[in-house]
Amino acid sequence: MRQGLRIDSLTVRIPVRRGAVVHAVSEVSLDVAPGTVTALVGESGCGKSVVASAVMGTLPPEAVVGGAVRLGLGDRGIDVVRHLGSAEPDSVEEPSQRGARRGRSSVEPGAPGLTRRRRIGLPGGRPARGHLVEPYRGRHIALIPQSASTHFTPVRTIGSQLAETIAALGTSHTPADLSRRAGLDPSALDLYPHQLSGGMAQRTAVAAALAGDPAVIVADEPTAGLDRDHTDRIGALLRACADAGAAVLLITHDLSHLRRTGIADTVAVMYASRLMEVGPAAEVFADPWHDYTRDLLAALPENGLHPLPHPPRELTNLSDSCPYAGGPTTLVPVEQRLIRRARS
Repeated sequence: MRQGLRIDSLTVRIPVRRGAVVHAVSEVSLDVAPGTVTALVGESGCGKSVVASAVMGTLPPEAVVGGAVRLGLGDRGIDVVRHLGSAEPDSVEEPSQRGARRGRSSVEPGAPGLTRRRRIGLPGGRPARGHLVEPYRGRHIALIPQSASTHFTPVRTIGSQLAETIAALGTSHTPADLSRRAGLDPSALDLYPHQLSGGMAQRTAVAAALAGDPAVIVADEPTAGLDRDHTDRIGALLRACADAGAAVLLITHDLSHLRRTGIADTVAVMYASRLMEVGPAAEVFADPWHDYTRDLLAALPENGLHPLPHPPRELTNLSDSCPYAGGPTTLVPVEQRLIRRARS
């Protein structure tokens, strides 16, 4: 199986009260190869973090999911979406085990290809003997979350929590080794989460993510709220992770940082649950093809803070009509890019 992370036509719908449905993600496709950084960018609320939750297999139980999220792990692989409906979504399957499940996920009426995220496995909720191999979160894919300090236990030092993570994943790292790799002085290991600065907390989260030597790293707004210096340091850490062989999916709205540092190989621009443009980062920033990409870049402080012509769209009961196209759209390949255009 191909290495890295591959997202194919990912669609996420979340039912809410009174029959309404949040169209959180619509037909998102991305290919994040080992040794590269793919930046998923867009306004707050466009669905970027839901993509991260889908990749990590942590969507809410009521979510209805379609498409595929595949992790390539050498001669093994996992389709996260398929495992959302299995008895244990934290497992990796060997090639000989694919298709061996007897359980099936339910399908949302009127939504072909969408699988309700429920734990529907074998009779009695028990997996077949030999079916489950090993957890994949932490060991094969790791998350660097927003507001990292709130993701640590407040009454324990970060050193003890890193040691627990290492023990759970069974690697040979030490907390001091991980902290140095993440650019954190080992003396900080004796601190509690509330004693960390924003930059220190994010570097600690990077250290925790590296504990399992993951093949894929998902960084969800890892620089939110940080100043320029700390933002650049976290970005350099993620670039170093990619250069060491990891496939890095960086979710961010900080286009200025991406343009300034050049850490991303590919950029994917998201608007109202859909991708608008995907292509080589340097080329997209220098010559954006989609109107929305141009509008985002024009809204940056260094480009004059021009207001966006269309307000952020409400994703609840979202229609297929795009204000940039005046109707339904589709994502089409053009040379080295994907561009959203009006559906003919």
